[in-house]
Amino acid sequence: MQNNTSDFIYFDHNATTPVDERVLEAMLPFFSKKFANAASITYSMGLDTRAMVDNARNKIAHLLNCIDQEVTFTSGSTEGLNTAIKGIFWRYQIKGKHFISLPTEHQAVLDTLKWIEKQGAEVTYLSVDGNGLIDLQELEKAIRNDTVAVIAMLANNETGVIQPIKKIADIVHNRKSILICDATQAIGKIKVDVQELGIDVLTLSAHKFYGPKGIGALYLRRRNPRVTIDALMHGGGHERGNRSGTLNVPGIIGLGKAADLADEFIATYQTKVLLIRKYIEEEIIKYKIGHINASEAEKIPNTINIRLDYLTAESVIKKIQHQIAVSTGSACSASDPRPSHVLLSMGLNEDEAHHTIRVSLGIENTIEEAQKFIKILKEITDKRELAYTT
Repeated sequence: MQNNTSDFIYFDHNATTPVDERVLEAMLPFFSKKFANAASITYSMGLDTRAMVDNARNKIAHLLNCIDQEVTFTSGSTEGLNTAIKGIFWRYQIKGKHFISLPTEHQAVLDTLKWIEKQGAEVTYLSVDGNGLIDLQELEKAIRNDTVAVIAMLANNETGVIQPIKKIADIVHNRKSILICDATQAIGKIKVDVQELGIDVLTLSAHKFYGPKGIGALYLRRRNPRVTIDALMHGGGHERGNRSGTLNVPGIIGLGKAADLADEFIATYQTKVLLIRKYIEEEIIKYKIGHINASEAEKIPNTINIRLDYLTAESVIKKIQHQIAVSTGSACSASDPRPSHVLLSMGLNEDEAHHTIRVSLGIENTIEEAQKFIKILKEITDKRELAYTT
């Protein structure tokens, strides 16, 4: 897969990835020739569409190592997280109203938790260390018999840091609570096995691993424990009543194809992409351009969080925006001028957070692009022409 514009370097894959050509090819017939509604099962055309949807569901289940019936289609991780958190809050009030999460979670989690707090939930936010990692002892002390769920992201969207999900799951299950995991940035970059990790609820979005935007999946464990939710959307009982609404068939086909290709993507991330990441990190230090945040933590292969020594992130991005795509953090909060809540939670001050950029690589990136990126950053740093400007 190659960039359409050869001169422009795209280093913002945690925001979104291009649709793989094979994914697009699989989707196209379902916009025109195979346009039937998957719920129209009284004739062959609708039955054929339903079969293709079921096949895509099976591919996602295979990717996660779960069964087909545990996969619910959504519009993406934001909807999935809202559905899971609100649906579990409503359903499990007989157990309690206490939730636990981390301050480094995506806004889709944090904003949803704020909403259920207004409905009577109690939420405990644990601290993280300088690498953004949970303190398992603090979790042990915070979890209670009335704790309904613990919400922990598998891989952070800004730093790439991987949480010790299996250890978290053991603590959660000892209290008969539910582990909700936002795996949006991990899927397609590292192996994610819900059985090995002990995840009870998981969300993913296709556009983070070379699938289309506007489609995702929600995994809900059916056994040990069985997780049930009160639906967020009603009207027809689609998706076993978990998420009503006409299925986005082209998107589902694209998600299924991306899931089918995920092993290939993971292999490339673990080899080629990881080498490029390490090269960039070494060059950043070598030329005294900045420091790598969360440098001591295990991370997904593609993500680098760089704290620039002499330059603000905003000034650098403005300087290079027509040459290279990087970001200051989550694409969902790109217009927010406030410093990253993730970095502040890790102990950085506001000035340090404002001097931080995120580089997130993809399978189509090359070492030559990385070399050009370092060269441009080095030139800007040497000139100090943007130092401490906004």
